[in-house]
Amino acid sequence: MVDFGDMLRAAGDFGLFQKILLIAIWIPFLLLSFIFASVIFVESDPERHCNTDWILGAGPNLTEEEQLNLTVPREPDGSLSRCLMYAPVNWTLDSIRQYGLNHTTACRDGWVYDQTLYQATIVTDFDLVCDKANVVEVAQTVLGAGILIGSLLFGPLGESFGRRRTIQIPVMFLFIFTVISGLSPNYYLYLASQFGAGVGYGGSRMNAIVLMTEWIGITKRSLGACGGQFSGAAGLACMSGIIYLIRDWRLAQLVMAAPMGLVAVYIWFIPESARWLLDRGRTEEAKELILKAAAINRRTVPESLFEKIAVNKTVEKGGIRVLITSPVLRKSFLILTLSWFAVNLTFNCLSFNVGKFGLDIFLTQMLFGITELPAHLLCFWLLELAGRKLSLMFTLLVGGLVCLSILAVPAGNAIAVTVLAITARILMTVGSSISSVYIQELFPTSARHTAAGLGGLATRVAGLLAPSVNLLVVYHYSIPISVFSSLTLLGGALIFLLPETRGIELADSTAQAEIQSRRGAPPPPRGSTAATGLHLRHGAPPLPRGSTAAAGHHRRTPEKVPLQGRRLTVITLRTAMPPRAPPPRGTVAAGHRPPGAPPPRGTTPAGHHLRGAPCIG
Repeated sequence: MVDFGDMLRAAGDFGLFQKILLIAIWIPFLLLSFIFASVIFVESDPERHCNTDWILGAGPNLTEEEQLNLTVPREPDGSLSRCLMYAPVNWTLDSIRQYGLNHTTACRDGWVYDQTLYQATIVTDFDLVCDKANVVEVAQTVLGAGILIGSLLFGPLGESFGRRRTIQIPVMFLFIFTVISGLSPNYYLYLASQFGAGVGYGGSRMNAIVLMTEWIGITKRSLGACGGQFSGAAGLACMSGIIYLIRDWRLAQLVMAAPMGLVAVYIWFIPESARWLLDRGRTEEAKELILKAAAINRRTVPESLFEKIAVNKTVEKGGIRVLITSPVLRKSFLILTLSWFAVNLTFNCLSFNVGKFGLDIFLTQMLFGITELPAHLLCFWLLELAGRKLSLMFTLLVGGLVCLSILAVPAGNAIAVTVLAITARILMTVGSSISSVYIQELFPTSARHTAAGLGGLATRVAGLLAPSVNLLVVYHYSIPISVFSSLTLLGGALIFLLPETRGIELADSTAQAEIQSRRGAPPPPRGSTAATGLHLRHGAPPLPRGSTAAAGHHRRTPEKVPLQGRRLTVITLRTAMPPRAPPPRGTVAAGHRPPGAPPPRGTTPAGHHLRGAPCIG
């Protein structure tokens, strides 16, 4: 019997096929950051004043300064009011100048906005100022809720309908609702479109990582997730440059939707996960995909491998049921989800605070993206060097301690606080990438999609809770840092209870995943010599049943020696059994011969070991 890993190695586990798939999926990751463009650049309240063109009917030749002095009241600091105006009156211009206006009212005819920074934003287009200023927060919340629902919805659906469909449909959501956002005539349609785009974001991101993971071999498996995160960080930096050049949010939305339209076309041609097809018993479809991958990789898959496929006649029920009923998988899921939650809570809390340094908003967002790029490269290096378990423990524990060290820095030392906060943020970025790889490898094919989706859901909840945690600063400045640092340290300590998965084949069944979680090593294939305690070197053929090696011996590498023009296999067997006690003096042990007596013709002394004797086969 062969598993999917054997067939993937035969077809090429990281050839041209996998590289094309990675590029096809990394491009959407690059564009996913663009859906935040309409809400991420409205943090600054634009300079404005009420529209008071009514007075131009009495004095059409007034300058702008004279008009504002006559119609807009002043604040105590001498600046023009941003939300009040003098109530219009049916007076002549001379009467207004002589007697003045005293009765104030809210802006009646809209506002006039300063366009030095932006030409148009959702704030200026929908007049989300003054008594509607808090509505901007609603847009961010609706987007976050959409991402949360997308993770919750499309994660479990991936177990039933496949990985490909749960990527294609969310990508279509992203494209359609991004365009609708840019064309929205009112704020309510804009909110609905943001929710739809959020659903597409939450559904496509983690599902794409699952598909990449299941098509890549052991040695490069972490490249799918880390490369996707790297692409997302590059997209964040690119988005800042695009918004800098295009200061109109509607035009920016449509410009950034254009490449997403290209993705929405070719995404329908990405392959399904052959591993998932085998798990669902759809062997012929999986065989067709494996042969296609082998042809692109210029490899040949022996037909004998397909003949040894164990057809999964009874499809294993997976999804959330497996995560709940299996004690081993439930422990792994809860520990890793808590750690992933802590990582993203810390990341978001630090991000909200790091942005409050008075820097240019375009530069700040670009720096956020650029600083994440080396973090994701570091993630891939750490995963291959130290493994998943040790790397995640290191990033969480060190990151938590760095966060706590911020409390020891004097309040006036802004540079030291900034350096520590950015360092911790980079460590949390690495931790998030490691978690996205780790969660793919801990769970079987029947529950991998659900585990990844629910893990992503936990990260969205952390993002929603981060502003509330930061609000605890009103009670004491140390409370927010203490809360998310403690959770990070707890998560890092609990990772010690998880197994290492580096260099281990993905589990296809719940039983395999449970064995890997207990032992940290893959279970031997049924019927293999490893199941009987043998250690076979590369190139050794299996021994026949009943041979001495089956009783606990170790088999060395077979050697090819010429004998009368034929190549023979020389097998040296070494027993691992304790030596027998010598027989009593004067007796002959059964199967032994007295010294000097020749052995029977054509026989081998029983109980002896073959040392260097050639075996013809």
